[in-house]
Amino acid sequence: MKKRKWKGIAILAVLVLAAVYYYVALPALNLHSSDLWMFLILVVILAALFYLKKKKPARHEWKELKGFKLIGGVLVLLVGSYLIGSLLSSPIVNARKYQQLLEVKEGEFTKDIEELSFDQIPLLDRDSAQILGNRKMGSMVDMVSQFEVDDLYSQINYQDQPVRVSPLRYASLIKWFTNQSDGIPAYVRIDMATQNTELVKLSEGMKYTTSDHFNRNIYRHLRFRYPTYIFNELSFEIDEEGVPYWICPVRKYNIGLFGGVTVGRVVLCNAVTGETQDYAIEDVPQWIDRAYSADLLVELYDYYGTLKHGYFNSVLGQKDCLITTNGYNYLAVDDDVWVYTGVTSVSGDQSNVGFVLMNQRTMETKFYAIEGATETSAMSSAEGQVQNLKYVATFPLLLNISGEPTYFIALKDDAGLVKKYAMVNVQKYQIVAIGDTVSSCEESYTSLMYENGIKVVDADTRQVEKITAPIRKIAQGVVDGNSHYFIMLEGTDAIFDIPVTDYIGIIRYEIGDEVTIEYKVGEETNTVLSLNGKTKTSPVEREDEDTEEESTEEESTEGMEEDS
Repeated sequence: MKKRKWKGIAILAVLVLAAVYYYVALPALNLHSSDLWMFLILVVILAALFYLKKKKPARHEWKELKGFKLIGGVLVLLVGSYLIGSLLSSPIVNARKYQQLLEVKEGEFTKDIEELSFDQIPLLDRDSAQILGNRKMGSMVDMVSQFEVDDLYSQINYQDQPVRVSPLRYASLIKWFTNQSDGIPAYVRIDMATQNTELVKLSEGMKYTTSDHFNRNIYRHLRFRYPTYIFNELSFEIDEEGVPYWICPVRKYNIGLFGGVTVGRVVLCNAVTGETQDYAIEDVPQWIDRAYSADLLVELYDYYGTLKHGYFNSVLGQKDCLITTNGYNYLAVDDDVWVYTGVTSVSGDQSNVGFVLMNQRTMETKFYAIEGATETSAMSSAEGQVQNLKYVATFPLLLNISGEPTYFIALKDDAGLVKKYAMVNVQKYQIVAIGDTVSSCEESYTSLMYENGIKVVDADTRQVEKITAPIRKIAQGVVDGNSHYFIMLEGTDAIFDIPVTDYIGIIRYEIGDEVTIEYKVGEETNTVLSLNGKTKTSPVEREDEDTEEESTEEESTEGMEEDS
């Protein structure tokens, strides 16, 4: 009876410890999960310890115990299988398979990357967004003592605008106990173009987050619903109506037990209700921006660039080996978020052979063979222009400025606030423009491109036309600090722009005066080349009238003298 009782206690103790470990570590019940293998190995070790505790044999007697041999055999089998599986899943024996995980297409820069208006350019990086979010939270007196902003700050497209969103989190375990019944009441939304920061309050609080505990913790909630799924890095997003969701990519192992990780499925979890939806990667809704993490995409491209001639060439000879540069940024194209990073040789020189864009929803990847400076070199060039101010450059954003690949860089002070902006030409990184605003920076950059012959003034091929007609409308305005007259003539709806500095005679004319204008047709107004005309009372007519009046006065005077 004692033997059976001890055996039952040992089994129960192992099961309890295993259950506690499973509840805390949350390993997926999937052979592709390294955590599951560690869990099984731990269970076997615990069983061996309880068995030895029960038998209490001498050290030299361990190997003679029948039960210990069985446990030891299982342990060796598990450890051996794990090690062999790891080796057979590695790039060492599967270099070609790893290199083919990512399909890379050649892209056309000016076609794929359109010129953005200034209100669509993300001006903030994650650190600056975090500062704004913390400031906004600090102004919310009713919440700041109970909650703080999470560090996630996911970049997404929301209603065609680049924004970063991050949920609030409980300030401590005690704050969770006092507030968990209502949930987390809001999330932060920061417009990356306008820097407008909002604390979006929810009608019902979020009850499934990373800062929740026990079964409401988002990782535990997902594990119990999908025990076999191996989740990649989670992200926080909002749909077009502002409803908060957790985007939970599910790993897909393409090579052996543990290798060739991509994304096979995506689980959406409503952060308020905990309801989940499971999609195949090709069926995820359009509003989702981040199924593939930036780190995963960069890793896949590094496999593609370094393993073209096998694993050992990537380590030793390194022929034709390319890797991504040290950093990445995000670019919004066609309502998707693309990861941007440069591509350089393994030797680590100061130039890029091109750059890649990788879609975070579809994994679509495009390579652009545009040689130029690395992002680090461009950042140094921008900092050199304001070295007296000691501003620090953020990682560049790639823009299309007048068809030229251009690094756009924000310059921050010691407090982390953006003070100036810089544009650096990718291919000629000595061309650097600095401005207090994006528009002034772009104007300066355009001028530098003209001065350096990168951009030339297009030849004016418009035909010179001529018109003679009376003026039917006339208005005055100021353009770039100069006075202009805008006139319309009888018989046409065209508007003629006449600068006063070039045609001072325009001030003589009024509605009804006939003018002759030579001009070239423009998009909104026609460009005037010459102006001639005749007023209702021309200078010659006024002179004749004055002579007649003088003659009449003289005749009248002579008649009065004769009468006298």
